[in-house]
Amino acid sequence: MDVVTQPVLTKDSKKVASGIFWNVIQMAVNQLFAFVLKLILAKLLFPEQFGLVGMATVFTGFVQVLNDLGVGAALVQRKKEHLRIEHYHTAFWTGVIWSVSLFIIMGVGVGPLAAWFYHEPELMTIIPVLSLGILISPVNLVHKAQLTRQMAFKKLAFINNASNIAAGLLAIGLGLLGAGVWALVFNTVATIAFAMPLFFRATGWKPAFIFEKKAFKDVFGFGMYTTGSNIMNYLYNNIDYLLIGKLLGASSLGIYTLAFVLTDTFRSKLMTVINSVMYPMYGKKQHDLPEIKKYYLKALLFNCLLVFPIMVFFIAEGQAFVVNIFGAKWQQTVYPLQILSASVILHTIVSGNTTLLRGLGRPGLEMKQQVIKALIFLPSLAVGIYYYGIAGAAWAILLNKLIVVIIAQYTFNYLLPVKLPVSELLTELKAPIIASALMFAVAYLLSYVGANYIITGILTFTFYAAILWLIMGSELKKLLNSFKKQ
Repeated sequence: MDVVTQPVLTKDSKKVASGIFWNVIQMAVNQLFAFVLKLILAKLLFPEQFGLVGMATVFTGFVQVLNDLGVGAALVQRKKEHLRIEHYHTAFWTGVIWSVSLFIIMGVGVGPLAAWFYHEPELMTIIPVLSLGILISPVNLVHKAQLTRQMAFKKLAFINNASNIAAGLLAIGLGLLGAGVWALVFNTVATIAFAMPLFFRATGWKPAFIFEKKAFKDVFGFGMYTTGSNIMNYLYNNIDYLLIGKLLGASSLGIYTLAFVLTDTFRSKLMTVINSVMYPMYGKKQHDLPEIKKYYLKALLFNCLLVFPIMVFFIAEGQAFVVNIFGAKWQQTVYPLQILSASVILHTIVSGNTTLLRGLGRPGLEMKQQVIKALIFLPSLAVGIYYYGIAGAAWAILLNKLIVVIIAQYTFNYLLPVKLPVSELLTELKAPIIASALMFAVAYLLSYVGANYIITGILTFTFYAAILWLIMGSELKKLLNSFKKQ
């Protein structure tokens, strides 16, 4: 008689399952709370106030990318036998010195520059306060890298959730007290500040006065390429904010910001959740290409399973959702929201590509990708905004997400040892693709007969889950069983 054996999870598979489980918990709590927070603040504030913060974060966010120096990624990617205690201490003090310098530059130079560029005097005060986050964020950098290397995602989930909720409650309190735009400003800064003591407690690591030249070269050598990629990626993802704020004003930027937060920001947060689990795993398995490919495809599948149905719902029920939840003052958000939802679906198909390149030790190739995408994206975005406003920006993003997919597949087929033909990619993603297409058909039908958007949402998400279970029920059972053991 043949003996049927149950699949045994390897040690690494258990770590991945545990990491994804706790990161999904973190994302669920964060996204639910972030949604409620945005709902409350959108009712308390006005589009132009969201727009002011959007203008400021174009500048502060760029400096935040410079602030990291790619050091965190370098500490995670480096093999255990090549990582010494001197690397951690050197990375900490490098970050502290660099962040103090950037904070001074932001207060003295960037604040007045942004106020002049946008013709918004309030930015001279808003930007220095937002920059407090830049000043203190390097303190958390080494702690976060240590927890990520340990794959201690339960601790990371707790820290992120606790700090986000505490900062969100502060923002709501300020909004109710009539603080206006400052409710949004202090929410950003407080999130980083509240996380600081939690990181120290989680790791027990304390910096010592150690700075080694060799350790600096080791970490910064990798981080230089990563920072270059991050800069290009930031410009690529935020130039729309810069141009909309400049050409159309704070109110239009606020409207666009809400659409972007509900779609692409959600996608990027989810990718961060899952990719943070996969990045250290790629680093450990740099020479095991079949395993890397397996983990990449699973991470991609998880991203699509969670993102696709939400974006489909926004495309089908965006009008009813925005007007009923946020009010008529946000009506102009609907059309960009629907277009951006379609762009997110495209982008999710290649989510994790840049993380894979870093994990394989190819940050230079990642940077080249970002340069090519930016050279194509910037002209189309400028034309779209100039002629068609925020809708033109959304269409430009949709076009460029298609280009991202093409570039990613070219990279797989010709530039990487890990090969992934389009046919294999579509086969792996057939479950969320089929379920999403059927979900859209049901949502459209319910909308056509005049069903309430809440009822439509409940029915279509239930239908989506049922189709997934029919297509990949056995795989989902194995996944659920692995989570129960965490």
